[in-house]
Amino acid sequence: MPDQTTLATDTSNPFTSVPIEVTVCVGKARPLVRDLVMLGENAVLTLDRRVDDPVELYVGEKLIARGTLEEAEGDASGQLLVRLTEVVDMQQGL
Repeated sequence: MPDQTTLATDTSNPFTSVPIEVTVCVGKARPLVRDLVMLGENAVLTLDRRVDDPVELYVGEKLIARGTLEEAEGDASGQLLVRLTEVVDMQQGL
């Protein structure tokens, strides 16, 4: 059986061209329900992270990596990017 690296680089494998959704989590807010129902336009939720803290990348519920947010330059200026700083070892986790 081929290893994961071979599987990922094998262009004849149809699974390598299937798109997958990655969710980037910048933080969580934990307001009380009474505060949540009072929120309106321009309300502010305080997150449990700071601007310079790493973000987490998930596929479904599975943490796959951590990284830092950056802004694209040039033609894509203003577009958010994630620079990966840690990638999960799928055998052992982060």
